[in-house]
Amino acid sequence: MTSSAWQTGTVTSHDTPSPASGSPFRSGPTDRDQAPQFVLPLVLHLEKTDPPARTDALRAAARAVLTILSDERSHGDGAWAAAMRDWQDARIRKVVRRARGAEWRKAAALDGITVTGEDGAEVRVFPPIPLDGWPKELAKLQVSGTDLDDPEPPAAPDLSGPVLWLNPDVDMSAGKTMAQAGHGAQLAWWELSETERKAWREAGFPLSVATPGPERWRELTASGLPVVRDAGFTEIAPGSCTVIADHPALRR
Repeated sequence: MTSSAWQTGTVTSHDTPSPASGSPFRSGPTDRDQAPQFVLPLVLHLEKTDPPARTDALRAAARAVLTILSDERSHGDGAWAAAMRDWQDARIRKVVRRARGAEWRKAAALDGITVTGEDGAEVRVFPPIPLDGWPKELAKLQVSGTDLDDPEPPAAPDLSGPVLWLNPDVDMSAGKTMAQAGHGAQLAWWELSETERKAWREAGFPLSVATPGPERWRELTASGLPVVRDAGFTEIAPGSCTVIADHPALRR
């Protein structure tokens, strides 16, 4: 992974893997490791004087991933379809960078989608690019130093809807956690039927992000829900469970 990435995330396995050969969520090496590697760029709008709340940024990142996965340009003969196929044929990588002022305006002018969180956090997602093929407007973005906080304790998650549960025992920066939340949202999306996806999309992709207590986390890990296991390129050990993707349609 490039040294200029603010934070990265790569999914390597899934507790209930797809039966399809070469699934990016199977543990261990697969043919996907031999394919050209692509990355999904996400850029957080982060002004010095008005930073977004951490939880709202996590939700916005997850919704940004869902939005580009469901966008008509990502399918069939759409403008982004080939890039999306190339990305999903390899390991699923996401990189989060941050921008402010003129940098944000330049990033926002590139082909992509900006998603705004419930409390104003802005995340722009772009079509996948080769690992070494960053546009100059994104390659030079600021990369270090800033984390996010919640000025007030986040509201309790809406348990009647989708929830991305964060591992309470894994400490990650905001950027890293945004990438992991995106992975979790993508896992849930892939597990749903077309009818369930349509309903979620038409509702505006509502979701919660929350950190359970240790006992609840243990229950979730045994629930059969999709689990994100990180490749360990940055911050945490390879194979670390970071997010459990909980959607009402996936609960057993």
